[in-house]
Amino acid sequence: MTKTMRAVEITEAGGPEVLKPVERDIPKPGHGDVLLKIAYAGVNRPDALQRAGLYAPPPEASDLPGLEASGEVVALGEGVSGISVGDKVCALLPGGGYAEYATTPAAHCLPVPEGMGMKEAACLPETFFTVWSNVFQRGGLKAGEKFLVHGGSSGIGTTAIQLASHFGARVFTTAGNADKCRICEELGAERAINYREEDFVEVIRAEGGADLILDMVGGSYLPKNVKSLANDGRLVQIAFLQGPKVELNFAQVMMRRLTITGSTLRPQSDLAKARIADALREQVWPLLSAGKIAPVMDSEYALDQAADAHARMEGSTHIGKIVLKVGG
Repeated sequence: MTKTMRAVEITEAGGPEVLKPVERDIPKPGHGDVLLKIAYAGVNRPDALQRAGLYAPPPEASDLPGLEASGEVVALGEGVSGISVGDKVCALLPGGGYAEYATTPAAHCLPVPEGMGMKEAACLPETFFTVWSNVFQRGGLKAGEKFLVHGGSSGIGTTAIQLASHFGARVFTTAGNADKCRICEELGAERAINYREEDFVEVIRAEGGADLILDMVGGSYLPKNVKSLANDGRLVQIAFLQGPKVELNFAQVMMRRLTITGSTLRPQSDLAKARIADALREQVWPLLSAGKIAPVMDSEYALDQAADAHARMEGSTHIGKIVLKVGG
């Protein structure tokens, strides 16, 4: 193994053009960590927020973007058990995925599902950790409940639709055009609402209101989500594409016994993420290996085309996941 690697760094806060290829030293795994030789890295909204200077990495994390990847374990830190050099895994990363090598806690690695390629496996961790922890653990979604997920054609949306549908919920979603709506319904949504042509509040209220809403839009959607909830409904907020500040009438929250909560994945403790990984291994990975659910793939870019990948993601024309091809 050489001592340096190809990587893409954020040269300054700004648009996609600030992502530049560089040479970096290969990181060394610390206690409980593994070193991965990366095959593919997923591209996600938090990467773009970090690039724009709006989402600083934790102090101990790599400054390189990239929160998920697939690859081969090539070195083990002290205290690692249950995983071996040579294992093919996909992993949730604290950062550093836009590179040929990255370190991550061994407990945040999951095996590549049977029959799945490395490209598809790279798209699992960030999205599935986020959806499982927010929809099922925090949101408490149960079979038979009405579930609304915004941004149904995104990586989060396509994953949430499939998982919620598989576990027996009635799934509703929003998307920006007819093609995106069609794909959402093919994935298991009972009704996909074109938000450019219909008022999702009216559609959901006609169904009696949503028991659970997963939202990453924020802004003007917050009061609309409150109106869309059934009595005792729950809203889980995971991002704010329209901004985090809005005027909200909390009398409705009190009178209809609503719950508003939310989370971000990256700042959570290693232990919390390991527990999510354990739940996924038990509840979801068998479904992936059986082909009952699968990541929806949009496009692939070379590592040094990371800026183009970000431009596509922020253009919001993509459907599903975008990946960077890193290894051979």
